[in-house]
Amino acid sequence: MGQHIALVLGGAASGKSRWAETYTASLAQDLIYIATAQAFDKEMENKISAHQATRSDRWQTREEPLDLAAVTASLPSGHAALTDCATMWLSNQILAEKNFEKAADDWISALDTAASPVVIVSNEVGHGVVPDSALGRQFRDAQGRLNQRLAAAADLVVMITAGLPLALKGQLPEGI
Repeated sequence: MGQHIALVLGGAASGKSRWAETYTASLAQDLIYIATAQAFDKEMENKISAHQATRSDRWQTREEPLDLAAVTASLPSGHAALTDCATMWLSNQILAEKNFEKAADDWISALDTAASPVVIVSNEVGHGVVPDSALGRQFRDAQGRLNQRLAAAADLVVMITAGLPLALKGQLPEGI
């Protein structure tokens, strides 16, 4: 198959994770789910559990809230990986006061040489109102830049709205 990076964008509860899981499962028999979320409260614990319950036993989960470059670089060939999601990863970077621009550079470099296809889920944050806090505006701008960089590196970019996919770059696979 060769190098393959797909970016799946959408708003909150748009169906992007479900579509990305289905697409990733079409790429290989052996699947890796790279989970970036951290459960800081009961609501997030429930959301993570609900996501886990929908995945079959074909999925191997790797929890990695910060170092996506390392986990991406270690992916075995013959698998397909889903990173869900870049938005939570960026939030984790900002909250941990990491140099997220450097971390993004490292991750994108790792994506370029990954041994497996990688599908990335990310929130499109540019369609909402301007955040009223400096931190909110910093996050929105950083997420927009990250999405642009991931889209430039990707072979396929898909926008999900109301569960429906629209190819922004590349071609949608048939039957998904």
